Amino acid sequence: MTHPHAHQAPSTADTPGTTLARTPPAHLHSHLAAHLGTAARAWLDQALDEAAAHPGAHGPISVWELRLAEAGRRCGPEHADAVRILILHAARADTDALTRVYAQGTAAERRAVLHALPHLVPGPEALPLVEDALRTNDTRLLGAAVGPYAARHLDAHQWRHAVLKCLFTGVPVTEVADLDQRAHADTELARMLGDYAAERIAAGRPVPQDLHRVLTLTDPTATPPGVHGKES
Repeated sequence: MTHPHAHQAPSTADTPGTTLARTPPAHLHSHLAAHLGTAARAWLDQALDEAAAHPGAHGPISVWELRLAEAGRRCGPEHADAVRILILHAARADTDALTRVYAQGTAAERRAVLHALPHLVPGPEALPLVEDALRTNDTRLLGAAVGPYAARHLDAHQWRHAVLKCLFTGVPVTEVADLDQRAHADTELARMLGDYAAERIAAGRPVPQDLHRVLTLTDPTATPPGVHGKES
């Protein structure tokens, strides 16, 4: 698993994007070093050395970009997202490089780019990548798109629609970074959630439990929550 403190290989592919995006690369590396086999560890060390020695673009494609494509086969799909984040970090990939990888990459490589954004891009320059991911219906890509980078840089209108997109597509709102803080006292988000709930009820469809959770967070009279309660 790509969480640095636990290991359950079957569930690694479902590790929340916010966990990967919030985990410092050094911690990801330590976790991988403890869980990868000898051959995979050696491959990862070589890939990171190559990325650090030859960052940026060299010819039509950089050697580290080729390593991104190999990550799942070399280290296993359960570790591939974390491996790709480390390679991007070692290559010091800037917005141009990240945009190229995102545009040319597989869904898994695009997901890794989104996870890596808060580690590599301090400003809003990479928001077009987040906006593109939010237009898809790929739930794993959406989960990666609503991580810390989106929480930091999406404006209020875009962020509210990202939350609604999670509800539409069944992405757990626990994937939305800084949800408690951004939803608190957001009366426009509360209105949008109420409209969506009313549409569901009118159509005879169930209202997602996550909608109730987010609606509770918008209450301006509530103390900004630090505890994540569950609806019953």
